[in-house]
Amino acid sequence: MNNQKQQKPTLSGQRFKTRKRDEKERFDPTQFQDCIIQGLTETGTDLEAVAKFLDASGAKLDYRRYAETLFDILVAGGMLAPGGTLADDMMRTDVCVFAAQEDLETMQAFAQVFNKLIRRYKYLEKGFEDEVKKLLLFLKGFSESERNKLAMLTGVLLANGTLNASILNSLYNENLVKEDINAVAASLRKVSMDNRLMELFPANKQSVEHFTKYFTEAGLKELSEYVRNQQTIGARKELQKELQEQMSRGDPFKDIILYVKEEMKKNNIPEPVVIGIVWSSVMSTVEWNKKEELVAEQAIKHLKQYSPLLAAFTTQGQSELTLLLKIQEYCYDNIHFMKAFQKIVVLFYKAEVLSEEPILKWYKDAHVAKGKSVFLEQMKKFVEWLKNAEEESESEAEEGD
Repeated sequence: MNNQKQQKPTLSGQRFKTRKRDEKERFDPTQFQDCIIQGLTETGTDLEAVAKFLDASGAKLDYRRYAETLFDILVAGGMLAPGGTLADDMMRTDVCVFAAQEDLETMQAFAQVFNKLIRRYKYLEKGFEDEVKKLLLFLKGFSESERNKLAMLTGVLLANGTLNASILNSLYNENLVKEDINAVAASLRKVSMDNRLMELFPANKQSVEHFTKYFTEAGLKELSEYVRNQQTIGARKELQKELQEQMSRGDPFKDIILYVKEEMKKNNIPEPVVIGIVWSSVMSTVEWNKKEELVAEQAIKHLKQYSPLLAAFTTQGQSELTLLLKIQEYCYDNIHFMKAFQKIVVLFYKAEVLSEEPILKWYKDAHVAKGKSVFLEQMKKFVEWLKNAEEESESEAEEGD
């Protein structure tokens, strides 16, 4: 028996050629950039041609290695230095997002270029998400127009599923939020994301309380306050919408009052804010007469009917003052109501919607500038009557003592 181990066959002198389609031209980032920019310059602003060029170039250029450079060029026109400025002494192109027209249609066309590129070269998906995260961190380095274009593009890509909403975590950079919350808010509004920030959390943690706690503890109190304010604004709009629907249906006042008080408690909406919402809702439920001599009579009849509802939300002096200011602004903004101001206030006084003290304070120093001289003149006799009535009451009280 032969105990020697059999030697395994070996290959020698064999050379294997790499298939052409597997070959990639390897350059440094600058050479890679020059190749892309030269190709884009040749295609011009025809985005269909741009998409075809990028598709073909991926077969010979190393997109995997230079993904960041590729996306810098397509968005900003060249490689970006830290902070978001274009690197000096580098070739640049105008065939990019930042040099394009600032409109949604153009940004949708650019989104298609990115979609086609990422569908063709799936490995670019992660690099593209990293690029957008980086760009969101560089917001302060971009012009207002560039921020708007980036906001629109990001919104389109989020909507069509090319990007995941998690990329918006970049907006939570501490310095960005603290120093530029208005720019962040404007960008979010551009893409209708300002009311969807909580969707970044798991479904069981999508609450204002969790959101504000999380970001306050992270030192981003400004973002917490922004979201809480957005939530409050949303709750107020929803309250007004539902209130108008209930009024148009003719729901009983007791049911409307109960609903409004529940919403006040649930969303922490103060009474002075609520009385403004109730007033606006009441005034929007009727088609007003265009003739000045008839509208006052129509207003008194309408408001007399709704006085019990308004009275339910003027239990505080500040609420009464808020209502007075709302009436003043409404009568000024709607010229047919200019002569109706005093009649409305007297009606509400008699119906116990308003009381003496807030009316006197409004007259003395709490009114606004809108129509001030006209309305103060209208109220002069009634205010004198209130003052005399108040003095008589004090005198009677003293005599009783």
